Amino acid sequence: MPELPEVETVRRGLVPVLEHRRLTRVTLRRGDLRVAFPPHFAERLVGREVKRLFRRAKYLLAELDEGETLVMHLGMSGRLSVHAQERHRRLGRYTRVPAPAEVGRGPHDHVIIETDAPATIVFTDHRRFGLMLLLETATLEQHPLFDGLGVEPLSKRFTAAYLGKVLEGRRTPIKSALLDQRTLAGLGNIYVCEALFRAGISPKRSASKVDRARSLRLTRAIRSTLRQAIKAGGSSLRDYAHTDGALGEFQHRFAVYDREGAPCPRAGCEGGIKRIVQSGRSTFFCPACQR
Repeated sequence: MPELPEVETVRRGLVPVLEHRRLTRVTLRRGDLRVAFPPHFAERLVGREVKRLFRRAKYLLAELDEGETLVMHLGMSGRLSVHAQERHRRLGRYTRVPAPAEVGRGPHDHVIIETDAPATIVFTDHRRFGLMLLLETATLEQHPLFDGLGVEPLSKRFTAAYLGKVLEGRRTPIKSALLDQRTLAGLGNIYVCEALFRAGISPKRSASKVDRARSLRLTRAIRSTLRQAIKAGGSSLRDYAHTDGALGEFQHRFAVYDREGAPCPRAGCEGGIKRIVQSGRSTFFCPACQR
């Protein structure tokens, strides 16, 4: 499943063709994804202007101009691709080149959104675990999808003091605590493994035993890992790609994730990367230098 860096990369790719743009046409190729589309979904979107496009946890949210917000989730294999009408210089002026006729015609292209950019945005999802909903903007944070979510790890609210407070008294392993969206919003398995390695903290350590010094190291490690991953365009391991089809590159920089049996990359450490299973998820770490 795409994690925070991948969703943020998609958001940034959509901004030029969606934010402050008007939706001119919406086509549904089926009646549902993970759940059914809201009643009159396409009709309620057409003509609306997107006031802002933002991210909450692993969700993309397009705030519309009449009090509703379009909520999108990529699920396990969903992808949003942008097909913009390019401009080519010809005879001293620009001419529009129409988007290819086959855009949005694939067997797993389920939602096609056209904007006045002009551009066509296609949601493709062969597993159909994705999600699109229309929710009232004023009560968005009270919706079950968002109620109780932790702070954003790249926000100013995420500090070592905050982390220490939410981990206080929790006996669960720190790896499991960080994957709990009530602790931090948007973190997933890949980036938790990488951040714990950078901080030198064992994923098996009890969350309640992450002291002040470790909380400070972990806060910095989470921020730096996410920022570098976003800069690299995220990690492409299975279905994820940018809105223009390009692949992310952060998977080439993994220190521990999916590197079982490899030597530890930390200078001076003679350990090797191990894999264990925690809460049904693979955990990769170096037992020699992560304590």
